[in-house]
Amino acid sequence: MTKNMPQILMFVYALIILLSLILVATYNIDVPCKTDEDCPEASPPRIVKCINSICDDISGIPF
Repeated sequence: MTKNMPQILMFVYALIILLSLILVATYNIDVPCKTDEDCPEASPPRIVKCINSICDDISGIPF
């Protein structure tokens, strides 16, 4: 049993890291806005506009 303990711990650590990366990648934040200038800067070629009082990426490029 003690020989497998380091392998089990490494597996658990890998699972924790993988799950945290998935959570960060899928977390979506709606930024409220009134005009396009209220939206955060996006690096080209992304285009962020204020649509229905929420900043939205209209460039169509997948994340």
